[in-house]
Amino acid sequence: MDRPAPFKINGDVIAPGTRRTVDIPVSTLSNHTPVNLSVHVIHGKRPGPVLFVSAAIHGDEVIGVEIMRRLLRATPLKSVAGTLLAVPIVNTFGFLNHSRYLPDRRDLNRCFPGLSGGSMASQLAHIFMTEVVQRADFGIDLHSAAIHRTNLPQIRLTPGNARLADLGQAFGAPVMMESRLREGSLRMAAEEAGVDVLLYEGGEGLRFDEFAARAGLNGILRVMHQLKMIGAKGVPRTRGVPVRASQSSWYRAPRGGLFRGYVAVGDAVQPGTVLGAIANAFGDVESEVVSDMGGIVIGRTNMPVVYEGDALFHVAETSRGEAAAEDISAHLDAAPLFDEDEII
Repeated sequence: MDRPAPFKINGDVIAPGTRRTVDIPVSTLSNHTPVNLSVHVIHGKRPGPVLFVSAAIHGDEVIGVEIMRRLLRATPLKSVAGTLLAVPIVNTFGFLNHSRYLPDRRDLNRCFPGLSGGSMASQLAHIFMTEVVQRADFGIDLHSAAIHRTNLPQIRLTPGNARLADLGQAFGAPVMMESRLREGSLRMAAEEAGVDVLLYEGGEGLRFDEFAARAGLNGILRVMHQLKMIGAKGVPRTRGVPVRASQSSWYRAPRGGLFRGYVAVGDAVQPGTVLGAIANAFGDVESEVVSDMGGIVIGRTNMPVVYEGDALFHVAETSRGEAAAEDISAHLDAAPLFDEDEII
């Protein structure tokens, strides 16, 4: 088998069978501190696809950074076919400020493919697209819910994309959701450039979640095995059958007050299930939030104080709610690894 050519990125040359962190200049802070887009490149001795994995496009989504830390220490990556481009922190500005956004108040995931002479967000999007995404064949983008909200581990994929559906099935998250592309998103820009991207959602902003971290790490390893980038040794098997859903609904607060949730992410619900209740501070007025569909709770707020109209529960519609909940329990019962578009 022919030995692959060296991998080139940002002027750096990575020889086959080696790995290196490449710092791509992005900007300079007002105090003269340089800001880089750091890409860890693992270039295999054997030919294969190029996969990028990215996290913290939203700076407060720290669970993806932890998943990447575990991924880069994973034993199966000692022998890779093809090339892995791992970017633990895309939005360095937001990450340092514990903020979803950039200092220019823009959402990076609405600025792709970006412009070299545009706003701060647009320039960062352009650098990430040209230096990372356009060098890849596939991508996995790691996200979480916003702060004060949590998501059940789930894969979002483009409707009608059979290749992504196969990779999503291999990922093995508890839920697979069909999600349309949004203008300015990384997924849309990447797919227009011919690079299919799986979007992983799991956990809460500014928080670590062991279940979400394990599900994300295991899923990436399974996708790499599916792409024949790594062998089967050390790659966890899937547990349960992923719930496939094409529709979902958000249940919002009918009034402001003190919110009590009665169901957790991963729970099955039926028409008539009471999801939670909102009462005023005196306890003499209370409103229930009731499901009108059968499905699985894939997201919910963690805030006990809510305003009228706040998003409380995200329910994915499925006819196999109870069976799906049992499959999700199988994911939760998995042995821990000892070294593991949301609504605002």
